[in-house]
Amino acid sequence: MARVLFNGANLLSTQSHFALNVIAVACAIALATIPSLAQAKTVNVESPDKHINISLTDDNGRPEYQVKFYDNIVINPSKLGLVFQQLGELGTDFNIKHVTNSSVDQTWQQPWGERENIRDHYNRVVATLSNGKIDFDIEFKAFNDGIGFRYLVPKQTGLANTPKLDITDELTEFAIPDPQHTTAWWIPGRGWNRYEYLYRTTSLDKIDRAHTPMTFRTADGVHLSIHEAALTDYAAMVLNQGRDGILRADLTPWSDGIRVKTQPGFSTPWRTIQIAKDAPGLLNSDLILNLNEPNKLGDVSWVQPGKYVGIWWGMHLNENTWGSGPKHGATTSETKRYMDFAAQYGFDGVLVEGWNEGWDGSWFDNGDVFSFTKAYPDFDIDEITQYGHSKNVRLIGHHETSASVTNYRNQMSDAYDLYQKHGVTQVKTGYVADGGDIKRVDENGIVRHEWHDGQFMVNEYLHSVTEAAKRGISINTHEPIKDTGLRRTYPNWIAREGARGQEFNAWGSPPNTPEHTAILPYTRMLAGPMDFTPGIFNLAPEGLDAVNRVKTTLTKQLALYVVLYSPIQMAADLPRNYVQRLDAFQFIQDVPTDWSDSIALAGEIGDYVAFARKQRGAEDWYLGALTDEDSRKLTLKLDFLTQGKRYQAEIYRDGDKADWLTNPYDYVIETKIVTANDAMTLNLAASGGTAIRFKAL
Repeated sequence: MARVLFNGANLLSTQSHFALNVIAVACAIALATIPSLAQAKTVNVESPDKHINISLTDDNGRPEYQVKFYDNIVINPSKLGLVFQQLGELGTDFNIKHVTNSSVDQTWQQPWGERENIRDHYNRVVATLSNGKIDFDIEFKAFNDGIGFRYLVPKQTGLANTPKLDITDELTEFAIPDPQHTTAWWIPGRGWNRYEYLYRTTSLDKIDRAHTPMTFRTADGVHLSIHEAALTDYAAMVLNQGRDGILRADLTPWSDGIRVKTQPGFSTPWRTIQIAKDAPGLLNSDLILNLNEPNKLGDVSWVQPGKYVGIWWGMHLNENTWGSGPKHGATTSETKRYMDFAAQYGFDGVLVEGWNEGWDGSWFDNGDVFSFTKAYPDFDIDEITQYGHSKNVRLIGHHETSASVTNYRNQMSDAYDLYQKHGVTQVKTGYVADGGDIKRVDENGIVRHEWHDGQFMVNEYLHSVTEAAKRGISINTHEPIKDTGLRRTYPNWIAREGARGQEFNAWGSPPNTPEHTAILPYTRMLAGPMDFTPGIFNLAPEGLDAVNRVKTTLTKQLALYVVLYSPIQMAADLPRNYVQRLDAFQFIQDVPTDWSDSIALAGEIGDYVAFARKQRGAEDWYLGALTDEDSRKLTLKLDFLTQGKRYQAEIYRDGDKADWLTNPYDYVIETKIVTANDAMTLNLAASGGTAIRFKAL
């Protein structure tokens, strides 16, 4: 019996193995007919230092990516894809069919900037996805300071009969772990006031529709910022939150609802995530610039960084008017007076707003009234530019469009030609209008209203920059499309606004908060230079108790010249207020605007920040540090200075009794000898700051 049972067991075992093998073969055949399961692939790419890892998979029947930092997940599996009116979704039921890897390590030089030489070091993977009919690519680059990825839809046989592609949605997600315990600093996206809001500090699950850059800190202290790079011929994105922590790219639409109008053979902007262990790590990132194309303009030696004064602040204080009349600011005599001041104190330009016809009446609501070639009778551009030439001071031009962009484009060539004729090499442009109220007239003469950050305006802003470049003119755009690093490709796009600037302190109700400039470096400034217009010395023209006033100490205004980077910096106050405090004004005269190196030394978002920058073409360093409404003490090592050199530190600091609210004018100027082996302790008053020039001996 035992023998029979044994033989029976062997027989059963043989039959079972045969059955299992049959089932296995059948399953394999079945799986082979389901590409999303049988051919599932995962592609990985690491940063050069191996601290950042990106994985791309088609395992769920659609492309998804995940990001790790020091082996911890910072972006959960997140969807990818595009939706087209003509094609439907490029994403679901697409599989990875081909992968290409490469690496780059090179250094390139900025003609001007925060640092002269920038290392471009990354590992790259391009994955081609296909549904058997249409292919598209997803390209990832992993840097030591973050990642960038974009979509490419090449020309191909499957699209031969589809010459036009209309994007109706982008499926890109950024899935943030533990959003309830992640802190976000953000402003509304596609709001009526464009990008000019005070920043909100909330848990990430509380954000609604956020403008980028949007910065956040995880519960374990990792800092990330989501933005985009190389935004050309595409709609800007804001970030919409679906389920808590699931941020989704939301493209700004045209007036007809289409998001992007394109054709086969296009690529999207880069979606970027800057990643750092701490807040200063974000500030030391070059990710956005590295994801832009090299200079397309050739020799740009005519692009000149510098400092200027202007007929500007008086209008915000209601001492002058943009329009004509007894208080008109932009007159020949007033411009000459400013040019005299600029020449005496070493400034190279004078900005003049309100010189051209159109400022009288309803210009805010009707930009079609502006002429960009006809001056008011009391402004003689020939006389002024000749006078400026004799003083070695240039006129800085100004064009306010009030967002009537067709009116501006129709006059643009003549307007830039006029400036070129008179040696005007910088122009500040403005597009004041509520969000969504850009006025364009289409090819049929029909008025359309667009967003400042829709595809139409993305192209319109760039058109002004390239037209200006043909005439050796640089552009400083206010009410701009957000900065995405295009200054690398078009170095005459020298600065932008794109955030709540100094003018809100004159009439903002409420004005900027003490923490505002302690948030900007970690948010808006990650995108690129901002024309904030620092340097107000009369901090409370209507008294310390007035609602509208500058909520800083005087030396915090000095620190802004180092902290808030721009290659063109304005001494924004009225000349008489500088003459009253020439000792403090000396720092504004000395501080350069072009740097060979920049290092964020310390900081926490919304609390404080400290920057050191080295003057390009010289051995001097400058330091700026500022704080929010809380006074604080910072001890900073000076190891950024050159070893073996001695420096005279010229220190502009808050006095012992300084306080932005009650005693903003208490400051001390002192000197001491230091070396790279020293450290300095800075005592910052409430909403105070310190500015230092390290003069090489």
